[in-house]
Amino acid sequence: MTTPGAWILVACAITLAASGCKSYWVDAHIENQTGQSIHELEVDYPTASFGTNTLAPGAAMHYRFQIRGSGPVKVEYTLQNGKTTHAQALTLSERQQGQLTIRLLPLGKIEVVPLLKPAS
Repeated sequence: MTTPGAWILVACAITLAASGCKSYWVDAHIENQTGQSIHELEVDYPTASFGTNTLAPGAAMHYRFQIRGSGPVKVEYTLQNGKTTHAQALTLSERQQGQLTIRLLPLGKIEVVPLLKPAS
């Protein structure tokens, strides 16, 4: 036997699910193609950052994040010789989603491959 209260809870759950609550995520893939170990890798994106202490040559790291606001992606890391590299990539906007690949290349260069959809 079901109660009217149970039906109300089910109806509310269906309404909430259909209301379109959506989280927008970016799956980031950072590849070390510098030919040497890097240290103190930091990737800044609008209102937050992520990174790792070390990343071996040929290794990659993954990170999933949400964009709040808008602004550039900035990458900073230190090479084995102590030289710090700074680079700026594309600008991200809130509610973008998809994949972002950042390849760290020799001579302090980076390659950015965005597969992002704008906000819908």
